[in-house]
Amino acid sequence: MNIPQELKYTKDHEWLRIDGDEAIVGITDFAQGELGDIVYVEVETEGDTVEAGGVFGTVEAVKTVSDLFMPVDGEVAEFNTALESNPEVVNADPYGDGWMIKVKISGGTEGLLSADDYKALIGE
Repeated sequence: MNIPQELKYTKDHEWLRIDGDEAIVGITDFAQGELGDIVYVEVETEGDTVEAGGVFGTVEAVKTVSDLFMPVDGEVAEFNTALESNPEVVNADPYGDGWMIKVKISGGTEGLLSADDYKALIGE
C-alpha cells in the first residue's frame, strides 16, 4: 500500500498535497483499490466554494459509485480534465497524474490525518 509521508489524508480516503493556501486533492491508493476499476470521474463544482465534508464530485467504478468529499473549506479552482477521457489513471497513479481537483483553501486544515494516522485508520 502506497501512503506517501508528505501528504495529508482524510477519514474519507482523500489525500492533499498542500502548498501554501492551495492544495491538490485526490483519492488514496487504498480507496482506488477498494473501488476497483474506475470508469468515470465527475466534478461539477469547479469555481464553487465547498465546505469541508461537502461533496465535490463522484467517482464511478465498475462495482459502485462513490461521493468525493472536500477535505478542507475552499474553492474548487481546477478539475483534472485528463480524467474525462482517461479515468483509469486514478487506479494507475492516484498520487500523481490521477489527482482530481486543485483547491484554494479558505479555512484551516485541522482534522487532517498524517500518513501514520491514516495507516492506523486503514489497519496498515
